[in-house]
Amino acid sequence: MTEPFNDADRAAVYRAIYERRDMRHFVPKPLDPALLQRLLDAAHHAPSVGFMQPWRIARITDTTLRTALHRIVEDERQKTAEALGQRGDEFMRLKVEGMLECGELLVVALMDRREAHIFGRRTLPEMDLASVACAIQNMWLAARAEGIGMGWVSLFDCTQVRTLLRMPPGAQPVAILCVGHVEQFYPEPMLETQRWASRMPLAQCVFENHWPETDGAA
Repeated sequence: MTEPFNDADRAAVYRAIYERRDMRHFVPKPLDPALLQRLLDAAHHAPSVGFMQPWRIARITDTTLRTALHRIVEDERQKTAEALGQRGDEFMRLKVEGMLECGELLVVALMDRREAHIFGRRTLPEMDLASVACAIQNMWLAARAEGIGMGWVSLFDCTQVRTLLRMPPGAQPVAILCVGHVEQFYPEPMLETQRWASRMPLAQCVFENHWPETDGAA
């Protein structure tokens, strides 16, 4: 069938898109197992190049492992602050994760032996990563629709995470996801509220036919 969703269903899809937030503040309360299963199933129904389904998701239930992952992230947070130079102090004042408070902690990774998948990747091998990002976005939108917060943590040393979780050769961690109950969703992206950055106008990101000529400032 090619009919569009009805008005209410269509509005709900757009609402989830516009109200999705990268959450860092969580209520320490467990998720219902059936709800978590729905979120994981949403991720698993993401599109993937060549239908390779390159996502692998580790649910972290061991508190010792959770603490160790948090230490890895905190170490990278310090190094990121140093690399930011003058903005380092400003960065350190930001809350960048809720790993110790969220109800569920997930590590999303690229599969091992993915070099065997050629379809759609011969000239763009990074399309496996794009596929994993689609799975994460599916979960994010489903979580928002369920009233559940989710935050994507990317501050970590990949080798340390790979070793800690005993990933096979070739597997690559992509994201640490904080998932859980929240008191409220941010009215706008937190980094925008704290004036770290602002959303670009859509017109600056959409071109017609050819890349626009620069004004020479680049």
